[in-house]
Amino acid sequence: MALELTDANFQEEIAEFNGVAVVDFWAIWCGPCKMIGPIIDEMAEKYEGKVKVGKMDVDHNDETAFKYSIRSIPTVLFFKNGEVVDRHVGTAPKSQFFDKVDALLQ
Repeated sequence: MALELTDANFQEEIAEFNGVAVVDFWAIWCGPCKMIGPIIDEMAEKYEGKVKVGKMDVDHNDETAFKYSIRSIPTVLFFKNGEVVDRHVGTAPKSQFFDKVDALLQ
């Protein structure tokens, strides 16, 4: 399962993390978010120990969502050593998300 991220733990878990991290910004009422959720959970399992994968509910963590200019959900941010290196807004085939992670790990 993906790590549950909050405004309180985001800095420590993602922004200060030395490695690759993926964060799904979502909300319970968002239909497309429900489509991406299982992909994010599968990513967390596949890359366990290699990539930190988390989910952040934007309705309860607006400070971080604002900081990263999350204006539409779902938005998935890809981090390397605490810096955003890629962003995907909306749904997409699972392979697109996994290909982005594989590229960051090389």
